[in-house]
Amino acid sequence: MSTYVWSYLAEYENEREDILDAVDTVFRSGQLILGPSVAGFEEEFAAYHGLRHGVGVDNGTNAVKLGLEALGVGPGDEVITVSNTAAPTVIAIDGAGAKPVFVDVREEDFLLDTAQVAAAITPRTKALLPVHLYGQCVDFAPLRALADEHGLKILEDCAQSHGARHHGRLAGTLGDAAAFSFYPTKVLGAYGDAGAVVTSDDEIDQNLRRLRYYGMEKVYYVVQTPGHNSRLDEVQAEILRRKLRRLDAYIAGRQAVARRYEEALGDLTGPGGLLLPSTTPGNEHVYYVYVVRHPERDRIIERLRSYGIALNISYPWPVHTMTGFSHLGYKAGSLPVTERLAKEIFSLPMYPALSEELQDKVIAALREVLSTL
Repeated sequence: MSTYVWSYLAEYENEREDILDAVDTVFRSGQLILGPSVAGFEEEFAAYHGLRHGVGVDNGTNAVKLGLEALGVGPGDEVITVSNTAAPTVIAIDGAGAKPVFVDVREEDFLLDTAQVAAAITPRTKALLPVHLYGQCVDFAPLRALADEHGLKILEDCAQSHGARHHGRLAGTLGDAAAFSFYPTKVLGAYGDAGAVVTSDDEIDQNLRRLRYYGMEKVYYVVQTPGHNSRLDEVQAEILRRKLRRLDAYIAGRQAVARRYEEALGDLTGPGGLLLPSTTPGNEHVYYVYVVRHPERDRIIERLRSYGIALNISYPWPVHTMTGFSHLGYKAGSLPVTERLAKEIFSLPMYPALSEELQDKVIAALREVLSTL
């Protein structure tokens, strides 16, 4: 039997009755589009963050895109972000008509290097888009100071950081608005595509509600400004309502898996060896993925396949090196830390329902492979 970096099957068996009841609740409600389940989830998800508004959308990519548009970002504007992220972050910037501007990441936590942001700001910069990657938050105080100094908006990309905290504050409560993905693999995952944007700004909230619904407001068929068809599905919303009640338990489960990895693999770390995830001071890590680092990454992954273990790389190709973004003009070596990480990082299995038996299998195989390098 193969072991994968993520699986929902064990969790589904544990929660099957509640998930099927959620589906039945929607099908019996008589309202399949923007009904009580979407409204309920929006209210509850915003309340979880202590914010006034939540707006459900169809996926995380459009959460970023509509979030930017709601903040006033459009053609001719620049948005500063990172290349060490999932491509949808950058696709959303492009989709809003803006130009992505990349800064490098830090060696210690693989997150946006805030010390490099000031030099990237130009008269056309409209927003900062920090990505709270892998389960912990970007150092935020320097970004807030820069945004205030230059009159910039901040949209947090929280696709990988549901429930993470930064100096006690939840990811998603630090900027002007925050975009979330509920893709099934996420810390809070749906059973299909889903997303949301949260904010306490009334105008941003109103903009988002228009944008996700063709640009219409209150009266159907009357378009105020051209928008999109990006509504959160009722079934996914009802499932997310049920799972939101278990979010803190999911996080605790992930943290327990992370502790077992650290206890079992900690003696293998060191220069030139395996590097385990580092939690930045002030952060509470929720371990969306458990990203480790080794200079012999490719050999390790290949060897582990013979043990029936299939691992993942997040991400093997930095966005600025992709053909689809060659027009931005970034050359090899433009972002040296990002490019170096792409050759060395890989993810171990991580999800709350990961059994100790499967985790021990991964640990034993990894230790054996590392001993023979």
